Amino acid sequence: MACIPHIPRVNLPNAITLSRLVLAAIFVGAMEFPGLTGYSIALAAFSVAAATDWLDGYLARKMNLVTPLGKLLDPLADKILVCAAFVFLSTLEKSSNGQPIAPVWATTLIIGREFLVTGLRQIAIEAGQVLAADRLGKWKTTFQLIFVIDALVWLTFDHIHAPADIVHFILMLTKPEGWIMPISLWAAVALTAISGFNYVWSGRKLLKLG
Repeated sequence: MACIPHIPRVNLPNAITLSRLVLAAIFVGAMEFPGLTGYSIALAAFSVAAATDWLDGYLARKMNLVTPLGKLLDPLADKILVCAAFVFLSTLEKSSNGQPIAPVWATTLIIGREFLVTGLRQIAIEAGQVLAADRLGKWKTTFQLIFVIDALVWLTFDHIHAPADIVHFILMLTKPEGWIMPISLWAAVALTAISGFNYVWSGRKLLKLG
C-alpha cells in the first residue's frame, strides 16, 4: 500500500495576514491609475484588507496558532497598508480648496509614530524586555481605516457620472467637507500622538529619559 505523503498544516491566520500584504500591493497598484476603475479596485482591496485586520489575530489565538512569523507580519501588513494609503491621499487634492485630502503633517506624524514604535520595540528586545501593546493603538488604527475608506468611497463615487440619488447621498456623506472625514482624521491624529507618547513613556528607562 502506497504511503500517503504528509501534507503540512496550513496556518490560516498567517495566510490571511499574507493575503493582506497582497491586497496592500493591489491597492498601491490601483492608486497609480486615478479614475473610476483604479479607485474602485483600491477601495475594494483596502476594504477587504481592513476587514481582515482583526480576523487573523483572533483566529491565531482561537486556533492556538500564534507564531513568531505572524507576530512579525501582522503589524507589518497594517503599517504598509495604512502608510501607503496616507501617502497617496497626501498627493490628492480636495475638489473645493486645493488642499490634500490627508494633510502632509498628519501623514508625517502617522509614519513617524510607526518608525518610533518599531525602534523602541527593537531596543526593548535587545535589552531583554517587552513593550506591551498600547490599547489606544487599535483605536488609532480603527480611525485611520475609517478615514481612508471614507476618502476612497468619495473618490470612487466622485467619478461616477450619474444623477442617481444614492450617488449624491453617498457623496454628501463622505465628502471632505462633511463630518466623517474630519472627525476620523482628527481622532486618528490625536490617538497616534497619544499612543506614541505612551510608548515613549513606557520605554523611557530604555532611552535614559528618566
